Amino acid sequence: MDDLRELYQATILGHNKKPRNFRVMEDASHEADGHNPLCGDQFTVYARVDGEGHLEEVTFKGSGCAISKASASLMSDHVKGKALEEVQADFDRFHELVTSPPGEEPDIEGLGKLAVFAGVREYPVRVKCATLAWHALRAALEGDGSTIRTAKTE
Repeated sequence: MDDLRELYQATILGHNKKPRNFRVMEDASHEADGHNPLCGDQFTVYARVDGEGHLEEVTFKGSGCAISKASASLMSDHVKGKALEEVQADFDRFHELVTSPPGEEPDIEGLGKLAVFAGVREYPVRVKCATLAWHALRAALEGDGSTIRTAKTE
């Protein structure tokens, strides 16, 4: 368990310091904003989908805590090149990972490096940070144009 915590910390800190795909995508076919008003995380997620329904590229820009930025960074790498149906399945698997009870063995199949976020489920308030970019990506792909909020301020 200590090895997993160390990997979690190293991965989160590494992707926070040097996030992958951290830029505006000028030729995006889809985009959406995500905002967590309780902690101030705010990202725009950009996606370019090819004519066959695959994500050619995913980028993001904005600011947030280490967990939200690392999650967006890892997500953008993980979903690149996948069919939209696969991206939805990955969203569901990731959401299940971070919301499953802490005492249960997490199902990490198919998540690759995203498995390090299993530790987030021990801190329920951080789940919204970890899932913000995922919700924004899903909103971008659905094309509703609204800002996704992972928490209410009231």
